[in-house]
Amino acid sequence: METIYKVCLFFVVLGAVNWGLIGLFDFNLVTAIFEEGSIIAKIIYILIGICGLIDIGIFFNHLETHE
Repeated sequence: METIYKVCLFFVVLGAVNWGLIGLFDFNLVTAIFEEGSIIAKIIYILIGICGLIDIGIFFNHLETHE
């Protein structure tokens, strides 16, 4: 499970960096690498969303175990 958590963390960080670039420079890294509206870009966005939800679960589980 730790490998899955690390992969999810990678995708969440990728999403955060992408949003930072959009906010600062109006530059979307995902659509720069893959063309806008492509199925691969959509899959990347879906993976980032799913990984974000998994990381929320990890965050709350971590809080419960340390109280």
